[in-house]
Amino acid sequence: MNSSYFSTPPVVKNLIIINCLAFLGAYLIPSLNQLLGQYGALYWFGSPYYHSYQFVTYMFLHGGLEHLFFNMFALWMFGRTLEYALGSKRFLIYYMVCGVGAALVQMGVAGLTGEFGIQLVGASGAVMGLLLAFGVLWPNSVIMLLFPPIPLKAKWFVIIYAVIELWMGTTGRQAGVAHFAHVGGMLWGLALLYYWRRRGILRF
Repeated sequence: MNSSYFSTPPVVKNLIIINCLAFLGAYLIPSLNQLLGQYGALYWFGSPYYHSYQFVTYMFLHGGLEHLFFNMFALWMFGRTLEYALGSKRFLIYYMVCGVGAALVQMGVAGLTGEFGIQLVGASGAVMGLLLAFGVLWPNSVIMLLFPPIPLKAKWFVIIYAVIELWMGTTGRQAGVAHFAHVGGMLWGLALLYYWRRRGILRF
């Protein structure tokens, strides 16, 4: 097997390292955990804990080991191919736009529904943007699902996942999960991809 299959480009590697270090530091040092939760998570605009920089810092905090693992696994799985295709600089721009955009959508929904106790953490919104980009750029690539273990073309996987996230968000299923942030990351990612295509930066 080609060893490059398992290679990890610099931005993906550093994003994973930062996320893991933040989680490890919070786990080992209770005082740091409190500080990160108070100042790093994204709070509602009117909260005394809200700061504008939290639209970035929230992406590097996670609520548990399972949350971290699945986000980092997806970042590694889809992010490597995307970084090699887009280049490191454009990949980082894309990742951050999806992450910030996901938070904006979740905050907008919170404002409409009156859920002002929002405390958003996790890279899921940015990662969903990566999944969307993979499905757009390589729609016929086959993804092997874990549950159930069946192969599925990337384009169908993205569509099904987006519909499920939207349904779970509108019905209130799985409380505590920011489903609209996931959808928001996909929407901002799609908009950026088509903007780049119109500018002639990207072809698909």
